[in-house]
Amino acid sequence: MSTIPANPASQSDAASARRRAAILVSACTLLNAVAQILFKIGARNLVLTPMGLATNLPLIAGCAFYGLFTIAMVVALREAELSVMYPIIALSYVWVTLLTYWLLKETPNLYKNLGILTIVIGVAVLGGGGHKK
Repeated sequence: MSTIPANPASQSDAASARRRAAILVSACTLLNAVAQILFKIGARNLVLTPMGLATNLPLIAGCAFYGLFTIAMVVALREAELSVMYPIIALSYVWVTLLTYWLLKETPNLYKNLGILTIVIGVAVLGGGGHKK
């Protein structure tokens, strides 16, 4: 092992790349949540025939958002540790729940809201333990 300190500029660049990756993964949680809401809306009128699937615009849009989510995740994971980035995806559950309250008029309750709080705390704890040397 070398005792020569790493180049501060490269450390700064790496930290900046990880920050960008975290922002991108956070945006992915919204793409994923929108996809899930569109899947639910599409499922309301689902007809399991080729024409029924081809004309179900919410379902098609949900697949498109899920595809964007997947591509963006791959890009983000090039720059950061999976063990740090992936727990952020749990925030998708938070967004889905909040969006269902607003868009689908689902009823909030104590258990759902405690679940949201638990997820947010868990992501904060897991994220705080990343890439420290």
